[in-house]
Amino acid sequence: MLQPFLIALQFLTQFPVRFNSELDEKFIGRSILFYPVIGLLIGLVLAALSWLLNDTPPLVASVLLLICWVLITGGLHLDGLADSADAWIGGMGEKERTLTIMKDPNCGPAGVIAIVLLLLLKFVTLYTLLMVDNWAMLILAATLGRTILLLLFLTTPYVRPNGLGSPLASHMPQRPTIAMVALTAVLIPLVLGINSLWILVVIAGIFLMFRHLILRRIGGTTGDTAGALVEITETSVLLAAILSMA
Repeated sequence: MLQPFLIALQFLTQFPVRFNSELDEKFIGRSILFYPVIGLLIGLVLAALSWLLNDTPPLVASVLLLICWVLITGGLHLDGLADSADAWIGGMGEKERTLTIMKDPNCGPAGVIAIVLLLLLKFVTLYTLLMVDNWAMLILAATLGRTILLLLFLTTPYVRPNGLGSPLASHMPQRPTIAMVALTAVLIPLVLGINSLWILVVIAGIFLMFRHLILRRIGGTTGDTAGALVEITETSVLLAAILSMA
């Protein structure tokens, strides 16, 4: 199981993982089982950094945390968010036009606006959570952000036969993936307390709405929409945590 873990680590982070031979697509498919683990690892790194920055002014600490968050993932999901935003605006409701724009490597105005607004919201929520030392929400956000991908690929067709996520969709082990989603959903309230159930309900609602939108527009998901979902989920967890404090 080491190779699927390393594949997930290589794909979702910028940690130095290299392979000397071509990857087996079956291992790529099984790597999705480790997405929640990679999310947990990212969250632990962010939580440790927030602890190290405890004596740093909160505004500075929040900026450094946000930079670290982006650097760890290499902006992978932000790129998906930008491409999805450009395609949704420029696609004008048409499936093929939306998919064509999504493949364009250039970032348009809608993509730039989406990234700026999301990073601004992430920064504000990070600042608020750091003020009350709620580092646990960093771990929860990063973990749920990757776990939601398992649910997406379990329930939603992948519309690009040769896309980046095609091996995941084709070779994902169904039952172990369902078990991993269920295990994560059970462990979160056990570790963080019953109040975290409210956040799970919010994320479930956002997922259902997101899934409805992509099914109606393009008939399924792509790597870009999956990346957008990660960013939306992470930010929604942070925002929901703050609203629950009010």
